[in-house]
Amino acid sequence: MDPFDILSALKDMQQSWKDRPLELARRQADLALKLQEATLEELKEFLSVGKSETGSEPGRPDVLDALKSAGQIARRHHAVYQGWIRELIEQSAGLEGRQRERMLFWTRQVINGLSPSNYFWTNFSAVKRFLESNGESLAKGLKAFAEDLLDGRPLMRMADTRAFRVGRDIAATPGAVIFRNDLMELIQYEPTTRATYPVPVVFIQPWINKFYIFDLTAPMSFVRYLLDKGFTVFMISWKNPDAGMRNVTFEDYMLRGALRAVRIASSVCRGAPVHAAGYCIGGTALSALMAWLNREPPQGSQPFPVADWSLFSTLVDFSEPGDIGFFVTRQSVEWLEAAMRTQGYLSETYLELAFRLLGSDSLIWRNFTNSLLYGMPPPKSDLLFWNSDSTRLPAAMCSFYLREFYLNNRLVRKDSLVLGGRPIDLECIKQPLYAVGAQIDHICPWKGTFKVCDKVASPVRYVLSSEGHITGIVNPPSEVSKRKYWAGEARGAEDSDQWLGRQQEKRGSWWDDWAQWLASRSCSPGEPPAMGSPRHPPLERAPGRYVLED
Repeated sequence: MDPFDILSALKDMQQSWKDRPLELARRQADLALKLQEATLEELKEFLSVGKSETGSEPGRPDVLDALKSAGQIARRHHAVYQGWIRELIEQSAGLEGRQRERMLFWTRQVINGLSPSNYFWTNFSAVKRFLESNGESLAKGLKAFAEDLLDGRPLMRMADTRAFRVGRDIAATPGAVIFRNDLMELIQYEPTTRATYPVPVVFIQPWINKFYIFDLTAPMSFVRYLLDKGFTVFMISWKNPDAGMRNVTFEDYMLRGALRAVRIASSVCRGAPVHAAGYCIGGTALSALMAWLNREPPQGSQPFPVADWSLFSTLVDFSEPGDIGFFVTRQSVEWLEAAMRTQGYLSETYLELAFRLLGSDSLIWRNFTNSLLYGMPPPKSDLLFWNSDSTRLPAAMCSFYLREFYLNNRLVRKDSLVLGGRPIDLECIKQPLYAVGAQIDHICPWKGTFKVCDKVASPVRYVLSSEGHITGIVNPPSEVSKRKYWAGEARGAEDSDQWLGRQQEKRGSWWDDWAQWLASRSCSPGEPPAMGSPRHPPLERAPGRYVLED
């Protein structure tokens, strides 16, 4: 059972030291010496506890002093091991760059898990809390841990799931579902201004997690922000797949999801072409769709359905897939495909574990320590609530996505992919593009997202946002925000560092920059469109039913 193909990484490192036993023995001896030095230094400090001001004789350390010292020794040993293992990997002969990075990633997971702060007796703060609360802190933590285990959450919950309710506190912007098929619901939001731009915004949301990442609590809602700026907004809410959807493909998401949403939104808005925007995998689907549409564009007076397109933390070139690429090898994909043949989908448990491992310090171990060892309740965070609302992936779509994009990188190879009966060539795309990357994104590294700039024929405005994959995109304007961004034209640019060196740092949120970019391509505001149309009448209030399904 090795779904992440970790053993192959360990085998690669073992092989690299197989022919150098003397050097490995020397390094092991050096490790033992460093551990001995760390222990002796800490023991000296421990024995000096309680010395009189004259320093004439030592005091008598109590049990707490001993526990504190034991924790400090453990932390120093942990730091020594961490440095030693990292150096061992970096000095491993025969490992290629990506192999070395993969080995570092997986050993970092082990090292993070072995941190002394994760264990009761070597976490002095946990012991102190236990004594000060007469054991109540640990009792609360064990109770929460047991509840999470019974609820199928062995990693412990990241957020207070009782603090929010979908449709009440989050995903609560007024609107209506105006279309539903077996794959998605299309939501149209009610206008908040007397006049709106005639060109609507259509969000192609990722189907990993639920759609409402752009409609969290009111101050964080991207949807509300755009509505208040005078835009008509549509958004896809995807159905959470079950075994009956095992044969749903990436092409289905592109054509029966994204394309259908674009065409319906356009028809509701009096035939206007749309501002199409895709986030993460939703942006990858939008990119493929734009190439598909440009392969056989409408003829005569029929307008092209998309006025411009925007990508948020999206990869089209998967040659630099970031840390998520460490999970994707041919062996791991074969293991997943075997599991999906039984279930019909990739489970939400696997996805949650994978994404939490990307930030295991904060998303696993800090959460574990706070909840179990300190007895603290999980935080009331709308972002973490959404992050915990995981979804499944259909088997056919997931297999295609991992093989053709991550392993084979075929989306950027001219005519290598055929979707919907048309060869896909990103160079066919001519419509203006606004692309956003996030500075510390481990899922879609910004330098990987930047590669779209020279893959399309479009005019490109690229924006680099501070923060990560989620917080760099969910980035509402705020007077107290310390966030920043860089923005500039990037058509045909190949070198991301050179591009960044030419840009001026700007304080605040890139949302305002995007809204201005959209407005300049939206014509003058006029009367808002009706909610739905005779062909696509409102079916029920937003957020609809698919988002509520487990």
